Amino acid sequence: MKKIILSALVVSMAFAVQAQQIPERKTDKPMMHERTRGQHNKGLDMQQLNLTPEQKIQFKQQRESFHLQLEELKKNDGITVKESRERMESLRKENKEKTQHILTTDQKAKLEQMKVEGKAKHVEMAKSRAENMKIRLGLSDEQSTKMQKNHTEMIEKIKALRENKSISDENKKEQMKELMKGQREKMKSILTEEQLKKMKETKHEGHKERMNSAEKNTKI
Repeated sequence: MKKIILSALVVSMAFAVQAQQIPERKTDKPMMHERTRGQHNKGLDMQQLNLTPEQKIQFKQQRESFHLQLEELKKNDGITVKESRERMESLRKENKEKTQHILTTDQKAKLEQMKVEGKAKHVEMAKSRAENMKIRLGLSDEQSTKMQKNHTEMIEKIKALRENKSISDENKKEQMKELMKGQREKMKSILTEEQLKKMKETKHEGHKERMNSAEKNTKI
């Protein structure tokens, strides 16, 4: 049972990193995605930039062009994996530059401000989550410090693994499994059986609350 709970915790940490890579979704709100491997990729609400109708059209055209180029690259079987990755990075860099050219100087300044505020908000949310966990699980100061350090180290390792272009995706999966295994062992030395039980109950309650909220919104 303890191994199952630890596995769930480690997987959730991995998803926390994967969630940073948010795919573009069909929505009425224009979004800009600053895409960097292993880095938090936050969808920025472009409505805050007060885009003109012309700018919205330009963003849409550039996004469609970029996606088309990516699809054509994926279909190209005549190049190596390394060449494909280099070409993809080049396309992403080119796309970022073109989207930046669409914005005015004031809009670019506003965009940078939004990024800074977003990072600050993320830090505060992380601190809040850590404090809530400390209270709910009854962690000591030492345990809380170890948990935060362990979480940070795991995130950094996953980011470094994702950014490593010298290994194949298959090898990355294998190394990811090893990271998870090592993480489980570290968690065993930090949390007690009772704390692991409380963590599982907390996650279950949170999931139940989200499901109930979604059901109420659907009825409305």
